[in-house]
Parts: sequence; structure tokens; C-alpha cells
Amino acid sequence: MLQDFWNSGLYEGNHGFVWQYGESLLKLLAPKAGERILDLGCGTGQLTAKIAESGAFVQGIDSSLSMIAKARSNYPQLDFAVADARDFEVVAPLDAVFSNAVLHWVKEADAVINCVAKSLKPGGRFVAEFGGKGNVGAIVGAILSVLSEIGCESPASLNPWYFPSVGEYAGLLEKQGFEVRYAVLFDRPTLLEGGSAGMVNWIEMFAGGFFSGLSEEVRSQVIKQVEHRLRSTQYHDGTWIADYRRIRVVAVKNSY
Repeated sequence: MLQDFWNSGLYEGNHGFVWQYGESLLKLLAPKAGERILDLGCGTGQLTAKIAESGAFVQGIDSSLSMIAKARSNYPQLDFAVADARDFEVVAPLDAVFSNAVLHWVKEADAVINCVAKSLKPGGRFVAEFGGKGNVGAIVGAILSVLSEIGCESPASLNPWYFPSVGEYAGLLEKQGFEVRYAVLFDRPTLLEGGSAGMVNWIEMFAGGFFSGLSEEVRSQVIKQVEHRLRSTQYHDGTWIADYRRIRVVAVKNSY
């Protein structure tokens, strides 16, 4: 099980864009009444509930205890469970697996795809969006630069993310029996909630892995320096913008 570092309150309060942008991904999923669908990495359950509105039988899973607890509180009528994207199992084959803003957190992409493939019926579909090659490049560059300047080289192992190219990820899917029907990498500059505190909130929520081992005082100083460095390019008219790049894929499990 992945370490549970998520603050579900901060996530819901300041990062609603995560599921709000994901709503358009539901058009690619096109859930139908009676289908069995898994929301892989459901967070606090907003998109799981949207899928359920179609009449599909949906379950949401997430590795975070706090996220699942919040999802159950938000939508007590729905089915949520704690499970790891790398080794989950389902009780019966699924029509679709849906995943929004999750898979860049799991470096073992082959293990995830294997689980997805095993959970789907032949002809079942996998619809996902997550961070792609170059995602938050400006933010990561600023973090690494500030850490280097204070004599703290951040090893690659502290980078919490996996941001593949379209070609790389499509190849992984094909190796495990999927036909890739749609795959795109696109820029999606994302307005951060919280006004002037938006970037600090985002770094605290999502980029804490880079600061592992630092004292709270040093961590706070580094984040302030990162914020200052990004201000000229990522702060406009009182709002912070994160330089997101996203991959969207639709893949179908081969029936042979």
C-alpha cells in the first residue's frame, strides 16, 4: 500500500480543479446503464458519483485511507474501497476502468496496466488522463534549482511522479494486450485555487516528496524561494497558474 500522505480536507478545499477538469474525460468514457465500471484512484468520490448518474454499477478505489473515508462520507450510497493501483482485484470482469489524475503517482506503470487488463472483459475499455511528459516542468525546475543552491541535491528517487510520453505509454499498453484507440498529449495551463497562496498550497499538497528529510524551517524557506522564482512567469492578475501537460488515452482490451 502506498504511503498515505494525502490531506483530504486540503484536497477538497483548494484543489477542486482536479475532478472538475476530469468531468470532460467522462465524455470519452461514455458510461452506460448497467455497465460495471471501476474508478481507479477515486479521491474523494466526485467523479465516481458522476459515473453512477449514468446508471452504471461503479466502485471507487484509492490507496489513501483519508480519501476513501471522505468519499464514503460524501456519497454513502456508493461503493468505495482502499486498494492499490498496482495490485487490485475485482470480483467480476469489468466493462471499463476509468482513471483521472492518478497514474502519474505510480511509477510502476507496467503493474498498473497488468491489473487493469486482468480486471476487464475482452473488449473492455480503459480511459485515463494523467500527467504527461513535461508536466509542471517550470515548477519542478524551480524546486530543483533552489534545492541545488542551498546545497541539497534532490535525488531522482524523491521525484514522486511518472510523466511518460504518448509513445512510451501506448507501447506499454500494447505489450499487455490493449489496442490504443486514442492518445494525445496536450498543454493545459491550470488556474490554482487560493489566490496568492495558490502555489504554496499546490506545492504543499502535491510536491512534498522533493523535501523529504528537510526540517520544517528549511522546507518553508525553500517553498517561499520557489514561489518567488515562479512569480514572474506563473502568477498573473492575482492567480497562480501551473504548467500542466496531460496525457489522455482510450484503450480497448483485445478479445483474442
